[in-house]
Amino acid sequence: MRAIVTVAGKDHVGIIAGICIALSENGVNVLDINQTVMQEFLTMNMLVDTSTSTVSFADISAALEKAGRELAVSVRIQREDIFEAMHRI
Repeated sequence: MRAIVTVAGKDHVGIIAGICIALSENGVNVLDINQTVMQEFLTMNMLVDTSTSTVSFADISAALEKAGRELAVSVRIQREDIFEAMHRI
């Protein structure tokens, strides 16, 4: 299953690495990544594949929330189908 990871917060060294490590430790593959830094604020969107993960989606979400707390950023993961449904007009 594919999912969208959204990260937002004040930019600093290690954010991308920290999020990618959390994903990797849970068997999640990053398919695409897009980031923007406006002044000192980072926004990042990642398309990920969770199909090779051996843990539940809830466990992946919890790992990302923990990484976000440690990195002082907001991190959210949504299944691709839910993300698309929410953004349809």
